[in-house]
Amino acid sequence: MIEKKKNSPPKKGGKTGRNPKIDPAVYRYTVRFNEVEHNRFLAMFEKSGVYARSVFLKEHFFGRSFKVLKVDKTLVEYCTRLSDFHAQFRAVGTNYNQVVKELRMHFSEKKAMALLFRLEQDTIELVKLSRQIVGLSEELKEWAAKNAVMETGLENDKNQG
Repeated sequence: MIEKKKNSPPKKGGKTGRNPKIDPAVYRYTVRFNEVEHNRFLAMFEKSGVYARSVFLKEHFFGRSFKVLKVDKTLVEYCTRLSDFHAQFRAVGTNYNQVVKELRMHFSEKKAMALLFRLEQDTIELVKLSRQIVGLSEELKEWAAKNAVMETGLENDKNQG
């Protein structure tokens, strides 16, 4: 026999646990896909970037539009390499200043001028290369703007399938 403790305080009518939702989703449906439909669903779900399949289905079923972000791995790699190149380019600028100071300190005027002329020619080549990189980056930006973000909804998928 279990005895109640006589010294325990009486329970108050207070709530414990989670606050109830204003409009709880209590109705549940089951959908079955074949292999092809399942693969298509998973591809659409992954492109959507939505955190849950149920949320994706509700958004898609009720025709609400959502954005599909495509991550182009080549674009990401290009940006990474461009950032690395930019860091190296800045390092060259720092080293350039140090080289000019050392040339003036350790070489005669004539020898320093000859070496500075050679350094200037290499710097001009770097500037040309930098301009080519900027041009390619602009072309890539235009290409990425065309192919980056697609707005999709119920209408788009009906047209595809």
